[in-house]
Amino acid sequence: MSVFKFQAYDLVVCGAGPAGLMTAYTFAKMVGNSKKVLLLDKKEPWKEPIFCAEAVSTDRLSKLWPIDRSWVRGDISGIYFTSRKRYRAEFYSKNCGMILDRPKFHHSIADGCLNVGAECHFDTVVKKLSRNADGSWNLEVQPKGGEGETICAKAVVDATGPGSRLTRGIECLEGIESGDTDLEPAIFAVAEGIEHSREHIELFFGSDFPDGYGWIFPRDGVEVNIGFVLGKNVNREGTLRQRLLDFIAKDYPQAKVKAVYGGMIACGQSTRPMAMCGLFKAGDAASCMNPISRSGIVEALLCGTIVASSVNEWLDAKSESERECVERSVLDRWMKALGKSHLQLQRAKAGFNSITDEQFDRAAEKLSKLPREKQTLFRIFFTVLRTCPSLIWKMRSFIC
Repeated sequence: MSVFKFQAYDLVVCGAGPAGLMTAYTFAKMVGNSKKVLLLDKKEPWKEPIFCAEAVSTDRLSKLWPIDRSWVRGDISGIYFTSRKRYRAEFYSKNCGMILDRPKFHHSIADGCLNVGAECHFDTVVKKLSRNADGSWNLEVQPKGGEGETICAKAVVDATGPGSRLTRGIECLEGIESGDTDLEPAIFAVAEGIEHSREHIELFFGSDFPDGYGWIFPRDGVEVNIGFVLGKNVNREGTLRQRLLDFIAKDYPQAKVKAVYGGMIACGQSTRPMAMCGLFKAGDAASCMNPISRSGIVEALLCGTIVASSVNEWLDAKSESERECVERSVLDRWMKALGKSHLQLQRAKAGFNSITDEQFDRAAEKLSKLPREKQTLFRIFFTVLRTCPSLIWKMRSFIC
């Protein structure tokens, strides 16, 4: 007996991260009972550790999803930009950001999906995707503990993350965005015993983290998320895990590491199509990530809203040419929203990575001598501009 309500859907969303959840929620809320939407993931999006530092802009998030304090770990009022010699430049703005409890946040959006009529299965693996002669899609799925079966969809959203294995080898999708524009290695530990400010993020720059940066994100006043991301072409000696443990042991010898997580994260923006043949990409699968800060939560939510409205237009289109027009427009809409800004950062990334330890030390030292109330964006801008003009854009990508 099938675990699904239907055998055919207007839309099937694959992947229940922020992009997939937001796509399903927005689409279901938009169409009411007029169309059927199914959201699938191989696991419940709140059950396993989520590879993320969990920091977001309060203002940007509030425009996309109502904030509930039950899934907020704490408020952020500043960022420390720390150089290799440990000079600190501080940007302070009261409650400018927040640290999310990502599992609870995901649960909130998943509950929202159910409330607006989306059918959700968070125990189902999508094993294969194939296109039918009439343009619809077949999805071979395997529910946990059940028998494999095939469901049909008029449109599919791939929100399965970077790499997009789901759509590989499908001829009609040749050239579509694959979420691998700039995959970079990242690793972090959940640790205790590290002195930190609960209202600050601390970011470390310099040759210890080539083409990337290190970080400390507060969690609950006791635990922190400490880790780093490196450039994809960095020649790495030893394992990322050992590199992280060495960093912690050197700077925080009293720390207690409770768990370590690592993987490849999407860190680029391309201009490849985000939709073809009724298949739409969203979130990391669409490379919708800030190339410098590597932030992606709000970006994924915003992308989900764009994709959801585009899919609805595509389903309502009366001809193949109209549908193709909608598909082409998805990238344009994303570019207008954030993509153009990301492309500027992407093109300048190599220049940012060439900033030397001495340049950052010099700028951070000058700023560190100023009292907090004088470390305004205006003062940071001109201090850094005199020291290293290209550094402005690197710092700006974390603040804005």
